Amino acid sequence: MVITKKAINWEYEAKKITQFLKTLDIVPNDISKFILCFIHRSIVNERPDYAPEHNERLEFLWDAVLELIVTEKLFLDFPKKAEWELTDIRSALVRWKNLSKVAIDLWLNNYLFLWKWEEKTWWRQNEYILANTVESLLWAIYLDQWFEVAKNFVLKNIYTKLDDILSNNLTKDYKTLFQESAQAEYEFTPKYELISEEWPDHDKVFQVGVFLWDKQIATWKWSSKKKAQEDAAKNAYNILFNNK
Repeated sequence: MVITKKAINWEYEAKKITQFLKTLDIVPNDISKFILCFIHRSIVNERPDYAPEHNERLEFLWDAVLELIVTEKLFLDFPKKAEWELTDIRSALVRWKNLSKVAIDLWLNNYLFLWKWEEKTWWRQNEYILANTVESLLWAIYLDQWFEVAKNFVLKNIYTKLDDILSNNLTKDYKTLFQESAQAEYEFTPKYELISEEWPDHDKVFQVGVFLWDKQIATWKWSSKKKAQEDAAKNAYNILFNNK
């Protein structure tokens, strides 16, 4: 990875992120991996001469590493739970909502590289971006420090959210809850449709609607279609079932 000096104060950011990694008991071998994990796509889209790469592609490797660690730990900790129960718990642990809490706890928003518009619109507080940053950070830890250090990070910072998830019954996301409730009550599976797209190509906002039959129950707008579907499902669930 090559990051131009005029774009990023290399020495300052390297020192800043190195200090942060010390709080995780990590001494980096290659600090550029960790700098990359904090680069948001908005910089690359607006000024590719500033940095040629951003952190979103890193999620591909992250998913495999995280699921392996969490799956093994759950399997050992809950020998009497059925496979479907463990799957629900694992999904809750790796879901963006939980990961955003991890990012907030670690103050990851202080290390993000964002473009000017994103800075002005408070994207440092965007939970979905924060969750993606946790994913990218694990990628960097895995490649720079290998599996055992990545595993320690997951168990210390992500798996520790398990008690909160179980005590507050957060093992199912709203898309699942709404689908199960709609099938039980109405014998119909919800459908999601893209209603509109706004803003430039690199910073689109998607409006997604959730439907039962041909009736729109709820909508939501977000920079991610997946996130928009989840929040539309949450609204729909609250409208139809939360007061029952």
